[in-house]
Amino acid sequence: MIRGGRPLHGEIQISGAKNSAVALLPAAILAESEVTLDNLPAISDVAVYSEILRDLGAKVERHEDTMRIDPSKLVSTAMPNGKVKMLRASYYLMGALLGRFGEAVIGLPGGCNFEPRPIDQHIKGFEALGATVTNEHGAMRISAKELRGAKIYLDLVSVGATINIMLAAARAKGSTIIENAAKEPEIIDVATLLNAMGAKIKGAGTETIRIEGVERMHGCRHSIIPDRIQAGTYMIMAAATRGDVTVEGVIPKHMEAVTAKLREMGATVEELDDAIRIVGGDKPYEAVDLKALVYPGFATDLQSPMTSLLTQAKGVSVLSDYIYGNRFKHVPELAMMGANIRVEGRSAIIEGGPLSAAKVHATDLRAGAALVIAGLTVKEGITEVTGVEYIDRGYDNLVDNLRRLGADIWRETV
Repeated sequence: MIRGGRPLHGEIQISGAKNSAVALLPAAILAESEVTLDNLPAISDVAVYSEILRDLGAKVERHEDTMRIDPSKLVSTAMPNGKVKMLRASYYLMGALLGRFGEAVIGLPGGCNFEPRPIDQHIKGFEALGATVTNEHGAMRISAKELRGAKIYLDLVSVGATINIMLAAARAKGSTIIENAAKEPEIIDVATLLNAMGAKIKGAGTETIRIEGVERMHGCRHSIIPDRIQAGTYMIMAAATRGDVTVEGVIPKHMEAVTAKLREMGATVEELDDAIRIVGGDKPYEAVDLKALVYPGFATDLQSPMTSLLTQAKGVSVLSDYIYGNRFKHVPELAMMGANIRVEGRSAIIEGGPLSAAKVHATDLRAGAALVIAGLTVKEGITEVTGVEYIDRGYDNLVDNLRRLGADIWRETV
């Protein structure tokens, strides 16, 4: 429930990256002694993943933002259903279990239902490493008598496939080269953890990653990078409400695409060592054209939140998504709030204008964030957002954080 019209003011501390955490947790499976992860976000995906690790036989302890995972007594367990269906990133169990045990039986993943995201590039990588992959009653059975390094070219840039192949190849025999690899900061984060565990990975963050397989891996301690999507969302919220917010605990370089677009619209963005200050100002925002692309381009995960901000601009903006062309399920909900948006192919054409309060439904994680942003801009009435379980998948303590920044927002159970 949101009573909007209040500019956000103050400081907000960003937690660890969701998209790193859901890959680092299964990566810990590859170790044979305790792995400690710091700066872990308090989100539902992490809670589900910790339960999955327990089901596999790992000892998992959490205290605040630190989690200790002891995978020494892990067993290879078939997981065709249940918790693996609750989150998209459960597919990382395929690469991790394959690397540790030479086999994995994992149900096809769930998560946000905004567009089918095939795992053909993951399978291509596993098969190149010597694994046999079959689909048995909706679960993937992946097995290999011995994993051997290979040269793998990804037909399309895929964060998930890049990480999954890294996980499997870390303990394969010989050298693996991944070409046309994704370059996202989260991939560097996973490689940093794996190397601290004893892996030999070079080139993470470039289009060519080289992996020299090792026989055994050990525990370590690792701090997760800040969540650039969460940071970008708060930056957009600050601009949308004409506020003055300092987003702390971030890596400004990761935010360059967002920073550039906010400045182009007319917001003031000041980069500090590990923080970014956003000041909305009083002048009307300028309409801009924006394309969601692979990193270091504008993140597709921020496309939905940015749609809400562009409704506050003067003129017509064109927002295109070249990663997921069907990621516009938030548009009909924004239209219920009075937004003037039409979707043409992979683009949304947005004509700026004020929004009004309405009852709307979040269809996925980032669409939920977009609707919250829209509600914060409405000057009269109460916006009701349902489907907040999606929001809980990626934003820890969102309501409390926004209340501390001055928003009139609360949750009700219905």
